[in-house]
Amino acid sequence: MATLLGQGRRQASWRDYLELTKPKVVVLMLITSLVGMFLATRAGVPWTVLVFGNLGIALCAGGAAAVNHVVDRRIDALMARTHKRPLAEGRVAPMPALAFALALALLGMAVLLVFTNALTAWLTLGSLVGYAVIYTGFLKRATPQNIVIGGLAGAMPPLLGWVAVSGHVSAEPLLLVLIIFAWTPPHFWALAIHRKEEYAKADIPMLPVTHGERYTKLHILLYAFVLLAASLLPFVIHMSGLLYLACALALGLRFVRWAWVLYRGTQPHAAIGTFKYSIVYLFLLFIALLLDHYLLPSL
Repeated sequence: MATLLGQGRRQASWRDYLELTKPKVVVLMLITSLVGMFLATRAGVPWTVLVFGNLGIALCAGGAAAVNHVVDRRIDALMARTHKRPLAEGRVAPMPALAFALALALLGMAVLLVFTNALTAWLTLGSLVGYAVIYTGFLKRATPQNIVIGGLAGAMPPLLGWVAVSGHVSAEPLLLVLIIFAWTPPHFWALAIHRKEEYAKADIPMLPVTHGERYTKLHILLYAFVLLAASLLPFVIHMSGLLYLACALALGLRFVRWAWVLYRGTQPHAAIGTFKYSIVYLFLLFIALLLDHYLLPSL
């Protein structure tokens, strides 16, 4: 009721439209896109691709995020984590938000087509549709495996960065996609356990709501082992060397430890701790890939 009464009281600002793009999420995506670009070559990434390639990816990702705000506005109003979002509070109306999303997507596609290549643009469009339409519009409300299936769209940025530089798809960037794809379920399920009551209130079939916390914790632990195995594949195919192997083992085993602590229930805030570590894990893992690629290629 408070949300409804608050509608129209405050005019939308540029900060509201910036929030529609989920800038923190986009920054994390751009980090993985940058890694994909720099791993695709040792000769240096052309500045036009570096700047405008990431700009195009960011614009398309921001457009998809804005669609997510529109579709989820009623759900967002019910959850403590999201109830202050611009559409949930009525500061931005759905139609202007959709127009904003369309403008971002079209501009992003144009930038990618002009400054990178058609394959990058179409792969980015596929990711946008996968997240904004397939995941947000259907999967999120249809199955507790929503984040597993929909996670593929969020795993694409390193492939997009790689293709923007190289112009083709190969095994190496697909392994990067696989790593993020395996990382996504334990990352989001840990948050879902922490926010279980909110997801239940919003009637979103997240795994802890439909199958219980114990079942979810077991799957987080299993996915942590899958992620550890996937993270070693760059070394297996000689994409990276011993420096990366050591970092992947250390980071992955610590992820497994967090998942084990969560499964055992020995710490009261293990779910949010696992969630926060998962973000640090992905960032450091990709930094390790870059360091191995450029600083110690002979190891």
